[in-house]
Amino acid sequence: MPESDKEGTERVLVVRSPAHAARQAAGLETRLGNAERALAALTPPRGRGKRQITDKAALVEAINTVLTTHRVAGLLQITWAKQTERKTQYVGRGRGSVSRQQRVIKTSRYHITHIARQGDKLAALGQRFGWKAFVTNAGQKRLSLQEAVLCYRNEYRVERIFNRLKSRVHIAPLFVKRNDQIEGLTYLLTLGVRVLTIMEFVLRRSLQHAQAKLPGLHPENKQKMTDKPTGERILQAFSPVSLTIIQHTTGEEILRRLTPLSGLQEEILQWLGLGTSPYRRLEIQESKT
Repeated sequence: MPESDKEGTERVLVVRSPAHAARQAAGLETRLGNAERALAALTPPRGRGKRQITDKAALVEAINTVLTTHRVAGLLQITWAKQTERKTQYVGRGRGSVSRQQRVIKTSRYHITHIARQGDKLAALGQRFGWKAFVTNAGQKRLSLQEAVLCYRNEYRVERIFNRLKSRVHIAPLFVKRNDQIEGLTYLLTLGVRVLTIMEFVLRRSLQHAQAKLPGLHPENKQKMTDKPTGERILQAFSPVSLTIIQHTTGEEILRRLTPLSGLQEEILQWLGLGTSPYRRLEIQESKT
């Protein structure tokens, strides 16, 4: 269809969340406080081991770096001044005397004299806190304002699935050429993401219904417990599992050895409603007859 023949109607939904506005205001206050302390630390008083800024361009660059890092550019007004200190010294070594030649050494430094918040700009910024605009082509009868907002709030769950396709199962690049290969591999990888997502959903639902939490899913913090484990953390808990199969030279299996389940692994299987029997069956050698 030509571009000129395309017509559509979009609804722009503008809503404000007081809770979100409060979080944004608290975040801004934290950033402002951190920036003020970092700015004050740029030009400490003279003293042993305290580095001084002697170049105006270096001071301006350091100030801009702090403002950019804490995302408060334009919200703070900073004034500074140049200080020059004169010190008289005798030329050469030894004690001074009336007839001894002297020289004057000048040392300069820049120091921040005042840091003030831009009240008018902060007030204008605060007026925008909590506001969001949503766009939909669904009519009022099909999708009300409340339903549209709820759909957008669930957007992260949908986007997370596509993120897993790209970052976890690596759907791209596909090292295949034929269309049927591309289609088949896409179906296979999509199936893997579905299993990962369903496993995560079932485990979270079981934990939340029982108001329970799982320990041991965060090796970096052994004390942490969670009732919202990710599918990746669940699989990581089973990473030490291995199945060893010893075969005779004729090809006949002699022994199967399966890594024993840990307490955490057994607990995960129970919460998933699977039990340990499907896992233990991997160790059973089935009769070829």
